[in-house]
Amino acid sequence: MPQQQYDYDLFTIGGGSGGVRAARFAAQYGARVALAEKRDLGGTCVNVGCIPKKLMSYAAHYHDDLQEAAPYGWSIDNPRFDWATLIANKDREIARLNGVYRKLLDDTGVTLFQGHATIVDAHTVAVGEQRITARHILIATGGRPMRPDVPGGELGIVSDDFFHLPALPKNAIVVGGGYIAVELASILNGLGSKVTLVHRSAQLLRGMDADLGVFLAKEIEKKGITVRLDTQIASIAAEGEVKHVALKNGETIAADCILFATGRQPNVEGMGLDQIGVQRDERGAVVVDADFRTSVPSIYAVGDVIDRVALTPVALAEGMVVASALFGDGKRAVSYDNIPTAVFSHPNVGTVGLSEDEARRRHGTLRIYKSEFRALKSTISGSSERVLMKLVVDEASDCVLGVHLVGPDAGEIVQGFAVALNSGATKAQFDATIGVHPTLAEEFVTMRTPV
Repeated sequence: MPQQQYDYDLFTIGGGSGGVRAARFAAQYGARVALAEKRDLGGTCVNVGCIPKKLMSYAAHYHDDLQEAAPYGWSIDNPRFDWATLIANKDREIARLNGVYRKLLDDTGVTLFQGHATIVDAHTVAVGEQRITARHILIATGGRPMRPDVPGGELGIVSDDFFHLPALPKNAIVVGGGYIAVELASILNGLGSKVTLVHRSAQLLRGMDADLGVFLAKEIEKKGITVRLDTQIASIAAEGEVKHVALKNGETIAADCILFATGRQPNVEGMGLDQIGVQRDERGAVVVDADFRTSVPSIYAVGDVIDRVALTPVALAEGMVVASALFGDGKRAVSYDNIPTAVFSHPNVGTVGLSEDEARRRHGTLRIYKSEFRALKSTISGSSERVLMKLVVDEASDCVLGVHLVGPDAGEIVQGFAVALNSGATKAQFDATIGVHPTLAEEFVTMRTPV
């Protein structure tokens, strides 16, 4: 079909971060663009991920702030928390952001199709009864939470459900040990739930530097979360409103909410990918080449659906690369090295660069710098919370390979150090940098003795 006979130059399936960014940039390059979304615009991040999670994390932090205010001279009598108020205000902000995303598409002339999209062939998409043709198709449908296959698993909820709970659970069991599990466990704990975190492995935050997960487990236990590692669920049964979780070691734990945070999977069901020959891997993720092109040359994919790095800023960058390659100068690229990441648990975790284990595999001999201490705020507040900061340095080149921390505002701190690592900063350059005093971040430029 000649190019001018297509209805659009680009048809994007999915109105999340990567899809909307690709559609907008393509339209700004002069392409005729359409986008299909069956739910609210903004995808996981805006609706059931980054944004509502961070808002609810702020709410949960007030628990510690109120408790620690008295030694600083503040008298706060009988503070109370109201779940309905938080959820209503959270929903209002999400609705505002949905509108912002809609306006971004409207302002760039992107046509929005509201509904489930199926790919009919290499250049045709079906949305309901409509058939739309496009020179290029972009899959940006993201991911969805996984529910473990255990007897009674339907009695639990997943992270998408968490943000719409009608009431704060009195007792909650969070299953999982990744960033979603520790974040939601921290939120529930901070808002007043009694929380047990159950994880099948011996360490939280697997895939990150090992010290982070070990240290975080100790810190969240101080805040009242019961952490059960090397523990697996055998089954779940209900007795009225109470759920009984049977563990494989023979124990049983009762709670009124079971929250599964046991991973996510690519969202590709009902799209017709197998019928048209779009290759997927063993986890269901769409397989793409370095240019995000699938096994069908006219079809591309970005974001969580390709299961590379499931982070909103990464999906945004990938979407811009595709738009630039198809309709711009093609000079954009994505580097997956030194991507900074924050975990909004209580306390926060921040990391950029290589873990110690990965750095040893790639570089051999290292120097490790590590510091653990109470933050200045805690010296008066009486909090027992401690901070961990760690640098991973290549012995041969003196380059800093990894920056890792557990402590307040970890995400804000690690962002600047990500710039340093992407610039190839050495430990000598860290040492030559004057710190901002008194802050946590200055510790990264004052550590002198390797462990």
